[in-house]
Amino acid sequence: MERPTFSPFWHRLRSMTPRLRSHVQVTRQFYRAKRWFIAHDPTSNQHYRLSPTAYDLVGTLDGRRTVEEAWKISLSKFGDDAPTQPEVIELLAQLYNSNLLQVDTTPETEQLLRRGRTRTEKRLAQQAISVMYFKLRLINPEVILSAMEPIFRPILNRWGLLAWAALVLYAITQLLPQWSRLTEQTKTITNPANWLWIGTVFVLLKLWHEFGHGIVCKRLGGNVPEMGVMLLVLLPSPYVDATSAWTFPNRWHRAAVGAGGMLFELFAAAVAAIVWLNVQPGTLPSQLAFYTMFSASVATVLFNANPLMKFDGYYILSDLLEIPNLMQRSQQVLKNLFLRHLYRVENVKPAADQPGERVILFTYGILSQIYRVVVFLSITLWLVGLWFGVGLLLALWTAAAWFVIPVGMFIHWLASSPNLIDKRPRAIALTLLLAVGAALLVGVVPLPDYRRATGIVDAQSRAGVFTKADGFVRQVHAKPGDRVAAGDVIATLESPELLARTAQARAQVAELQAQLRAARVQDDAVSEQIIVGQLAVANDTITELLAQAEELTVRAPHPGVIASGDPASNLGKLIRKGEPVCLLLEPASARVLALLDQTEAAWLFDLPPEQQLVKLRLASDIPTIINAHVDSIVPAGQSVLPHPSLGYMGGGSAEVDTAQDPSGRIAKGDRFTVYIHTPEHALDNALPGQRVYLRFTLPSKPIAQQVVDRISKAVQGRVNL
Repeated sequence: MERPTFSPFWHRLRSMTPRLRSHVQVTRQFYRAKRWFIAHDPTSNQHYRLSPTAYDLVGTLDGRRTVEEAWKISLSKFGDDAPTQPEVIELLAQLYNSNLLQVDTTPETEQLLRRGRTRTEKRLAQQAISVMYFKLRLINPEVILSAMEPIFRPILNRWGLLAWAALVLYAITQLLPQWSRLTEQTKTITNPANWLWIGTVFVLLKLWHEFGHGIVCKRLGGNVPEMGVMLLVLLPSPYVDATSAWTFPNRWHRAAVGAGGMLFELFAAAVAAIVWLNVQPGTLPSQLAFYTMFSASVATVLFNANPLMKFDGYYILSDLLEIPNLMQRSQQVLKNLFLRHLYRVENVKPAADQPGERVILFTYGILSQIYRVVVFLSITLWLVGLWFGVGLLLALWTAAAWFVIPVGMFIHWLASSPNLIDKRPRAIALTLLLAVGAALLVGVVPLPDYRRATGIVDAQSRAGVFTKADGFVRQVHAKPGDRVAAGDVIATLESPELLARTAQARAQVAELQAQLRAARVQDDAVSEQIIVGQLAVANDTITELLAQAEELTVRAPHPGVIASGDPASNLGKLIRKGEPVCLLLEPASARVLALLDQTEAAWLFDLPPEQQLVKLRLASDIPTIINAHVDSIVPAGQSVLPHPSLGYMGGGSAEVDTAQDPSGRIAKGDRFTVYIHTPEHALDNALPGQRVYLRFTLPSKPIAQQVVDRISKAVQGRVNL
C-alpha cells in the first residue's frame, strides 16, 4: 500500500515540543511474536499501544526537541518503515486525547481541565448512545481488594486451580444421578413467583463475579481503581475496572483476569450444588441453592463466556489470540474491504499486517455483526412485549445509536471525504444502487415466513390401570415407555391378610375332611350330611380367596405403552382396591396439541386448511423432523390449560394464575388449542405430556412485512395500533 509521506497540516505542529507526561508508565509486550509498548496513565487509567517505531519517535520527544526534529531522526533510523507525517499527526492526537502527552505551549492546568472535560463529554456521549448498557461509577475498591488479596493469595495459584477443578468435577459427578430432579426443578425458573429470589441471587453472584476479577488482578500485580453498577437492559449488575491487566506481559495472566469472575462463579455453583444435594427438597435453602447453582453455571457460561459480545469471553479470546481491540479492529477490517473493493479508495490503512490475523478479524467481524443484530431484535421484542413504553423508547434510542448515527456518519463521509475527490459520483451511484437493492430485498422480495410454537403430545385414547384388590406392591414388571400386550403383568401385589385367610380356610377344610372320615366310620349319616355341607362352603371360600389372590397380579387391559405414572414408585406401599397404578396409552391415538394466544393464533384462522402446514420435533428426538398439518383449531379461547407442562410451572410459555389455581392449570388470558395431525406411527415412541417444538409455514412475505407483523403482534393488546 502506498503511504502518503507528507501532510498539509504538518505546519501546525512541526515546531511543537511535546513529551510523555511524567507519570506515564510504559510496559513492553509481545503480540503474535511482534514487540509492542503499552503506555499507561495510572491517574486516568488510559492505555495506548505503540509500535516500536512509534515508541522510538515518542521517546525522542523530550520536551525540548521539536516534532520536526524527532521525525527526521526517525527517518534516519528506520527509512521507509518510519511513520509518515499523517501517521505522526494521528499518533500525537491520540496520545493527547488519552491524556498521555504533555504540550508546554498551554498552561498545564488548562490542558488537564480541557482534556478532562473532553473525556467526560465523550464518556457521557457514549453512555447516552449505549443506554441499554449504562455504567455508573460508585467507589474505588483498591483498599478493600488490597486487604482481601493476602487472604486469597495462598489459593490463587496452580494448586488452587487444581483444587477448584476437583471441586467442580466432584459437584458434576454428584449431580448427574439427580438429573431428572434437576431438570424438573429447572421448570420453576420461569415462574414469576420466584423472580424476586432469582434477581437477588443474580445481583449477589455478579458482585462475587466482579470481586473475582478484582482479586485475581490484584494477585497478579494490577490495580482496580473503579467499581460501580452497570444496567444490562435495565438489569442491575456490578462491575470493576480491571483494565490494568492489559499491561501484563504474560498473555495467560491477562486471560486469567478475564476468567477470574467465571472461576469464582463456578466455585459458588459447585458449593451450591453440594448444598442442594444435602438439604431437604422444597425448602427455601434448597431453592436458593438451586438458583445459585443455575445462575452461576448455566447463565455465566451462556453469557459471560460468549466471545461475540464484550464480556469475559471476548477479553479472554482477545488475550489468547494476542489481538488487542479485537472488535474494533474486526470492524475496521470489514470497513476497509468495502472501501478498497467497492469504493476503490486507495491508501486505506490496514487494520492487520499478518494474513492469519486478517482471517481471524474478518471471521470475527462477520459473526459479531450478525450476533449484534440478533441480540438487538431479541432484546427489543422482549422489552416492547414487557413494558411497551419503556421498551419502545429504549429500542428507538439504541436503533438510532447503532444504525441511524452510523448511517449519518457514512453519508457525511460520502459527501466530504477527501479520499473520494476523483471518484465521488461513482461512490454515490454505487451507494444508491446498494440501497435500492437492499430495499428491494427487504421490502419487495418474498421470503419464507416461519412461526414457532411449543406443544405437547396428547392422547385421544388412554386408559388407567387400577388395582382390583388391596395389597402391598412386591414386584414391578414394566416401566414408563414399555410396550405391553393385553394380559401382560405390570405389577405383582401381596396381601398378608389374604394369605392368612387362605391358610385358615385350608386348615378348616382339612379339619372338616377329618370329621367327615370319622362320621363315615361311625356310620353317622346325619353328621355326615352336615359336614358335607360345611365342607362345600369352606371349598367355595378357598375358591373365592384364590380368585382374590389372582387379582393381586395387575395386568394390562389392552395393548399399549406405559405412560404417566411409574409403577416402581409404589414398591412396598399399600394400594387399596381401585387405586391407579399407571396410565396406558394406545400409540395409534397419539396426537400433538399446541397452545397459542390470541395474537399468535390470528394468522392460523386466516389461512385455508391446505396452507396450514407444520414441521415438528420431539424434545426427545430433536434431529428427526416430522411433517404434519393442522387438524383442527378450537375456535373459543379458554384459560384452563390442557396440560400443566404448558404453563410456567411446568416449563411452558403460558403465564399462569397461581392465586386462582396453585397447581398451575389456569392461564392468565385465554389460549386457543390447536390439534396437529401427524403421520401414522410418527408418535409411537412419544409419551403424553412430552414437549414438542413446532414450526408453522406461512405464505412467503418480504422481510419488512414479517418484522412489522411480529412487532404488531408482540404489542397487540398493550397499545392500540
